[in-house]
Amino acid sequence: MAAAVVGDDAALWMRVSAATPAGGDEEGLWEALVALLALISLDGVAAVGVGCGGPMRNKGELVSPLNIGAWRDFPLRRRLAELTGLPTFVDNDAKALALGEGWRGAAVGVDDYLAMVVSTGVGGGLVLGGRLLDGGDGNAGHIGHVIVVPGGRRCVCGASGCLEAEASGRSIAAITGAPAADANAEVVHRCGQLVGQAVASVANLLDMRLAVVAGSVALGFGAPFFSAAQDEVDRLARLAFSRGTRIIPGGLGGDGPLLGAAAVGRRGMGCSL
Repeated sequence: MAAAVVGDDAALWMRVSAATPAGGDEEGLWEALVALLALISLDGVAAVGVGCGGPMRNKGELVSPLNIGAWRDFPLRRRLAELTGLPTFVDNDAKALALGEGWRGAAVGVDDYLAMVVSTGVGGGLVLGGRLLDGGDGNAGHIGHVIVVPGGRRCVCGASGCLEAEASGRSIAAITGAPAADANAEVVHRCGQLVGQAVASVANLLDMRLAVVAGSVALGFGAPFFSAAQDEVDRLARLAFSRGTRIIPGGLGGDGPLLGAAAVGRRGMGCSL
């Protein structure tokens, strides 16, 4: 968990972070978040923006992060609004990243792109025509649950062969018996290939030519991951409108989650991005 005050110029002030408590119940996790927020001052803050793991319901009113079992239909937006007394806006963390990358990152000036997080889990956000897609409940762009290995590993969502079940940090650790940071070249290459397959499918489906990928696994794997992913995109995105699709690292680095959350707040307040 992390929090900061973010200025209109995207400067980060009073940045704080803490490990997400393992296990426990929903109130224990909430109290840990409250303790984190107590470390920063909200004086002069106009709004609260949040990026949270998905899925969610009612466009962020109720959150059920697959990788945080303590929260199921947790009313995060309402609880934060009551705590801070500020306008509060919640969105999927990968959709938040999509906003942040378009605001200050690698997708500035691009109207059509996919943003992805390959980290503990895998998520995504889609921007088409300069507008972030929401979907009925706010979950549009959840590329982590595109099937890339039919009949593959069981996913936490209940399906089998999802990208998240095959290429996320948690899945890599389960497959190899070691943290993703210790993955060998073969694992890195396979992860890149699977991400490239999913990106190519999105490019073919949605007529877009840019995928911006961030997250600890993707950025930690670095150039070999992105090379394998690009090779797969080149092999599979063959339509006239998808050929030439690029897959590039996110431009916000470690600041991406917080700048994405800030972008959620700015969007909610009607500010330009």
